[in-house]
Amino acid sequence: MAKRPTTKRMLIMVGLVILLIAVLAFGKFLQIKKLIASAPKPAAQVVTAVKAATAEWQPQLTSVGTLAPVRGVDVTTEIAGLVREVRFKSGDEVKAGQVLFEMNADSDIAQLRALQANADLAATTLKRDKLQLSAQAISQAQVDGDEADLKAKQALAAQQKALVDKKTIRAPFAGKLGITAVNPGQYLNPGDKLVTLQTIDTVYVDFFVPQKQLASLSIGQKLNLTNDAYPGVGFAAKVTSISPKIDAATRNVQVQATVPNAKRQLLPGMFANVSLDQGELKKYLTLPQTAITYNPYGSTVFLLSPPPADSKDALKDEKGQAYLVAQQVFVTTGPTRGDQVAILTGLKEGQTVVTSGQLKLKNGTPVVIDNKVQPANSPNPTPQEH
Repeated sequence: MAKRPTTKRMLIMVGLVILLIAVLAFGKFLQIKKLIASAPKPAAQVVTAVKAATAEWQPQLTSVGTLAPVRGVDVTTEIAGLVREVRFKSGDEVKAGQVLFEMNADSDIAQLRALQANADLAATTLKRDKLQLSAQAISQAQVDGDEADLKAKQALAAQQKALVDKKTIRAPFAGKLGITAVNPGQYLNPGDKLVTLQTIDTVYVDFFVPQKQLASLSIGQKLNLTNDAYPGVGFAAKVTSISPKIDAATRNVQVQATVPNAKRQLLPGMFANVSLDQGELKKYLTLPQTAITYNPYGSTVFLLSPPPADSKDALKDEKGQAYLVAQQVFVTTGPTRGDQVAILTGLKEGQTVVTSGQLKLKNGTPVVIDNKVQPANSPNPTPQEH
């Protein structure tokens, strides 16, 4: 009977301990709940964004070409000799046949005069012998020999005259001269380059395109080319020649276009970016290329939209308006032009798309749009100087 009070006291003590533990646990729970409720909500992230819009695209074939003159040559000499006179200044405009260099030809001219004198004597001898033949004083064979001798001596004189003419170096066609380092008194060897001569009122641009594009090429087709020497300036041209042979190593075909160059801005040897219009205009949803996140599993963009109407935890601004939230979606990209990319699937016109600041976003992140500084979004960007 003495054990019953002891057991009762132990049960009461155990009950008190359990009650104490329950009270402490409940207090801790209330404390954690209060702490969670008072925790600051995540701040909205600042991004730039645009609305997806449809734009007309002209399908284009692009390539890099090299400019070449319609006529261009490095003037040389065929024979050796000493320069007597330089008849131009570097950079001069010259006409076809204009004298550029005079070489010393004194001895050659003297030799020409001697040969010409022999030819004149042979002509006189032939004339006299023909008179004697008419009087039957000499034979026909003598006259025939005189005619052959005259032709031989005239040929020698003509050969010497050609040699003398080569001592006068003339412009083979009209154009603009380059810079020469040749001076009077300088000795020249055959083949020495004296000065460059280029006709640049019209120039060619030579470029290559893949063989799969051959069917879309035609003579007279218009194209546009740009050069980094003149940012923002386009030069119109048209296709004038298509090579009849495909390069077996690259499977490319060479194309040549003619470019009017009245201001002579384009010079032979320059490179140019060539854009060739192909087919009819097409319409695409377009975005700046910075809006696309490329991943091994696909391309994605972040769309911005209001939070669900039943969302109680939506972050609001000072005016009580709920912030837009980000949602990542997959898209299929198409061709590009300049800073823009075409979106084929996954997007509708008018949807708001993040264009920069994606790295700090995830699904459901509240955002603030600040478009004071927008990413580049030009279909025809040009180099900018800073």
